[in-house]
Amino acid sequence: MAHLIRHKISNKITNAMNTASNKSQAKVSGAFARLGFQAATDEEGLGFAECDDLDYDYRQGMRMDAVQTEDGGEEVTGDGLEGDSHYQRDGTRHRASVKSGEGCEEFVEVKPKITAWDAGWNVTNAIQGMFVLGLPYAILHGGYLGLFLIIFAAVVCCYTGKILIACLYEENEDGELVRVRDSYVDIANACCAPRFPTLGGHIVNVAQIIELVMTCILYVVVSGNLLYNSFPWLPVSQKAWAVLATVALIPCAFLKDLKSVSKFSMLCTVAHFFINVVVIAYCLSRAHDWAWEKVKFYIDVKKFPISIGIIVFSYTSQIFLPSLEGSMQRPSEFHCMMDWTHIAACVLKGLFALVAYLTWADETEEVITDNLPGGIRAVVNLFLVAKALLSYPLPFFAAVEVFEKSFFGGGSIFPDCYGPARKLKSWGLGLRITLVVFTLLMALFVPHFALLMGLTGSLTGAGLCFLLPSLFHLKLLWRKLLWHHVFFDVAIFVVGGICSVSGFIHSIEGLIEAYK
Repeated sequence: MAHLIRHKISNKITNAMNTASNKSQAKVSGAFARLGFQAATDEEGLGFAECDDLDYDYRQGMRMDAVQTEDGGEEVTGDGLEGDSHYQRDGTRHRASVKSGEGCEEFVEVKPKITAWDAGWNVTNAIQGMFVLGLPYAILHGGYLGLFLIIFAAVVCCYTGKILIACLYEENEDGELVRVRDSYVDIANACCAPRFPTLGGHIVNVAQIIELVMTCILYVVVSGNLLYNSFPWLPVSQKAWAVLATVALIPCAFLKDLKSVSKFSMLCTVAHFFINVVVIAYCLSRAHDWAWEKVKFYIDVKKFPISIGIIVFSYTSQIFLPSLEGSMQRPSEFHCMMDWTHIAACVLKGLFALVAYLTWADETEEVITDNLPGGIRAVVNLFLVAKALLSYPLPFFAAVEVFEKSFFGGGSIFPDCYGPARKLKSWGLGLRITLVVFTLLMALFVPHFALLMGLTGSLTGAGLCFLLPSLFHLKLLWRKLLWHHVFFDVAIFVVGGICSVSGFIHSIEGLIEAYK
């Protein structure tokens, strides 16, 4: 008890010192607040104070429990309390057992957590997915500059992914990082508060839904295209193949958590490496015919902006990152996971795009496997179809989460999709199946893989990967940023904005020409 009294006295002295320090900092931060850059709004400051109070009460309660245990009371143990103390989450439920004096034991159930390897499989599947098939087409219109953009996009997307997660955290009074936001939407709302507390969330929700649904549509488009080119002698159209592929995707409506999705992602990665090995091996067998003279420094001014969108879209994973990081057992391993996944993606994408383009040069197709000879093409395409179908659950699950959080339950205009014990209601299952059917209908009406990639990458990919993370980082953490961080954020915002506008315009022009 004497220890608790001393701790309370020291805590009051610390609070008094912090109050005096805050008054002196207010004069300095006022200038930045007038410019719109502020570490936290009044509402956020109140929220952080409440988090600190809850954290203090929690720690005091743990000490009291320890005192009671010594007196023969209850004993609390839990494996969920392990990990990096600097990344403990506010309000996170842990799996714990409570033992009473009578020997009874009660378990608290928690949401399944994933390891850094599971998270890495998900990110790898997102940035090394089907969309690498369009990278040789980007080299066709960009030459060496296209190769440079593959490397540049990897570095930038890795950086913006890290700063996006940094915006989820704030320091409490003890200097520990506390997760005060849970999603991309929470970050956007924090930046627009207090004048427009929900505007940012609505903008991000719209962008996320477009990005995720377009990703699902592209998986259906490429599945139909690959199956049609694998069996050209069968009297089945590309649209009919797309319908058959969609039938296999109906079970995605029953997904419950990211743990199941991680298993699909691991299988996708295995299939991806097999495909890369086969394609690169075939290209190496024709190394004596490589057209090095075709790779130049000039660019096709009209079509290269579409290539920028393709490259950017092939690295989009930011919309998944808050959910993935929130599901990790050890969030402190997130940065390391981002580094190795993006380094691996950069190396493999660069080699794949260059070797494939050198092999077919000006005859490079939108989907590179269409250039392979008949026998090899059929085998590779079947693996690609399997990969596309296994890749579909991750963006689908993320899109479902966005829909449910935005429109169902929690004070939304529609009732909750879940009943007691988090059991999905029948009409909620029907809505998920409707989303699968919608992706099929869009794939049937717009069956242009490369143009859809360029349009999506320019419209939402650049916004979610380049523009918004850098803007949010400047807004929320302005007072803590060094000069080079500010320079990087501003440069990424400007370059990303230019690429987004130009790529969007030229992708629309390409789609108009395709339908003439």
